[in-house]
Amino acid sequence: MSVTVTIAENAPVTIPARATASLASFREWSGDNEFPEKTRVDYYQGEVWLDMSKEQLFTHGSLKTEIAAVLQTLTKQNKLGRYWCNGVLVTNVIAELSGNPDGTFISHESFTTKKVTLTEGAEGGYVEIVGTVDMVLEVVSDSSEKKDNQTLFEAYYEAGIAEYWLVDARGTEIEFHVYKRGAKKYAVTKKPPGGWTKSAAFGKSFRLVRGKDATGNPGFTLEVK
Repeated sequence: MSVTVTIAENAPVTIPARATASLASFREWSGDNEFPEKTRVDYYQGEVWLDMSKEQLFTHGSLKTEIAAVLQTLTKQNKLGRYWCNGVLVTNVIAELSGNPDGTFISHESFTTKKVTLTEGAEGGYVEIVGTVDMVLEVVSDSSEKKDNQTLFEAYYEAGIAEYWLVDARGTEIEFHVYKRGAKKYAVTKKPPGGWTKSAAFGKSFRLVRGKDATGNPGFTLEVK
């Protein structure tokens, strides 16, 4: 028996029913499917999302790369932990969540206190992060708008993640939010004059600025202080 789901570009694709049966079944299937490597597959409480859409070069690809470059450098220079760009599988059993955020940060403390563990791959190395990471990033695209703003907003909170960075650069104004855990849901970190946003995970304040490169295409700079 199989289940047909709708992917981001509204084309049907068939996956085995076992992939939606439980988180454990999904994790087994996700490591042994025939989808292209860049396909994003997310699971949350019995639902599976497949995103095979083409990534927008500037408001998604370039923006995500800029944020990754800054946070990776900051993390490494200050010996904060580890930062990964997209493609890393992150699983939280309590929230019944498994997927590939656009960015993931884990502090050294979370490693040493076993808030997260790493799953070894069948052919060596590690292929999955299990537990509660310190921060996740999602860059909104047309295909992920509802999922990023609603479904993952709830799912990441249930997973105990301290910070959720949500960025949307599709409009004339950049929406750059750092959400922190409140008593019942995420609350946005208030921005003082100047547009700087404080991150407890990195111990710095950030501001995202858009300009144009030498070719006239959009360019982004993540400023830090």
